[in-house]
Amino acid sequence: MTADVEQILETGSLSEIAALLRTSRISAVEIAQWFRARIEAESCGRALNAVREISPLAFDHARIADQELRSGLDRGPLHGIPVLLKDNILVPGLTATAGAAALTGFRPQQEATLAARLRRAGAVILGKTNMTEFADFVSDIMPSEFSGAGGVVRNPHGPAYGRGQGSSVGSASAVAAGLAPYAIGSETQNSIQSPACHSSVVGLKPSVGAVSRAGLVPLVPSQDSPGPIARTVADARLVLSVIQGPDVRDTATLGHLPPGRAACANLAGIRLGVPRRMFVNRPELSAALPAFERCLSRLSRAGAHIVDPCDLPSSEQLIDVRSTVFRSEFKAALNHFLADIGSPNGIDSLAALIAWNEAHPDAVPYGQSLLIDTEAAAGLDSDEYRADRARDVALSRTAGIDAAVAMAGADALIAPMGAMAKASGKAGSPVVALPAGLDDAGGPFGVTLHAPHGHDDRLIAVAAAVERVVGERIVPKI
Repeated sequence: MTADVEQILETGSLSEIAALLRTSRISAVEIAQWFRARIEAESCGRALNAVREISPLAFDHARIADQELRSGLDRGPLHGIPVLLKDNILVPGLTATAGAAALTGFRPQQEATLAARLRRAGAVILGKTNMTEFADFVSDIMPSEFSGAGGVVRNPHGPAYGRGQGSSVGSASAVAAGLAPYAIGSETQNSIQSPACHSSVVGLKPSVGAVSRAGLVPLVPSQDSPGPIARTVADARLVLSVIQGPDVRDTATLGHLPPGRAACANLAGIRLGVPRRMFVNRPELSAALPAFERCLSRLSRAGAHIVDPCDLPSSEQLIDVRSTVFRSEFKAALNHFLADIGSPNGIDSLAALIAWNEAHPDAVPYGQSLLIDTEAAAGLDSDEYRADRARDVALSRTAGIDAAVAMAGADALIAPMGAMAKASGKAGSPVVALPAGLDDAGGPFGVTLHAPHGHDDRLIAVAAAVERVVGERIVPKI
């Protein structure tokens, strides 16, 4: 294998890897072998622990991909290219633990809709990535890097994935380290955008309802949204085009999403709003703010109109709001899911999971305070839950992102790192995170772009234009 081919596999785009395949400079089997060898070498070296399991069928599927290309069957731009999936995505033949030791060894018969769509597009499912246990809803002190089933995931850039940095850490770490050209994560409120920013990769969380959640371990169905983690915005958009679309197994995908505006080629005339109050100007973002201001300056010089401030009318109320939505939805959704997949390892309910953890305290070294609180939560038919969900939507959408964008005539809101995660999570709105170099403390820095629910196409086009000006992916030294 020549050095230029290896360089493309390590840092190149999906279109560049696809070109290698179609010009016969490399085969799908050789690509899968290269990434598997890289994963194995990393496991013996820095031990990032990003990859949980390699699929025993990966090479068979790669061979089929090669045969199809030779026979003239081209399934599209993902054909023959490996992908890693977060460990809450069901794939027959692979374990699905959602990070929980209680589910160790569980191999589902069901397949997630998005996994099936990737396979039909010719993608080679290489394996699974570790994730924060139950999407970081086990303990209020557990760091994002940890799960009982998978242990600690390391950031290839060095800093730990600390508390609240999102559960798709394995997917982000793997893409950052070049263990796969792209991966699939999922987000409820922070879990794609934050690890993407901290890992210097692109993360795309689509609007809730754009991508089916059928076959994914749930957290909060009104907010859950799977999406790609990739090297470029173009790669993320390509992957989304494959996995999105209606699915009768997930009724949220059957609703009408408002159309986005036409895609833009450059920044000229684009209006970017800065939600200063309660979001950007926060003490914990002090190391990131100088880098953010530099990004705004560069974007302005490139022709973007920066609306600063562009505050959410509900910002103070939204930051302070406390809601039963997470607990009520998680309890109901998890109980239904566990029953639907046949009570894996005898775990048929949240109560059974809590009891298993109590009998195996070493599996939950940070405790399970959030699970215990969730078991006591009100049901989905309670007045309290209904009022809280209505308030969440009103504060995050109606008087939140939608209002800020409309009042300023903005195309998108821009913020440093995961500053807007609470708003975008409750709104179920799309987010694009893209790397923009380093902050003043020397750590990976990224910006996030936000738009109203359903405006995914326009947001991705804006993100691509922003990426061309301030995008700077830092490739870690492995």
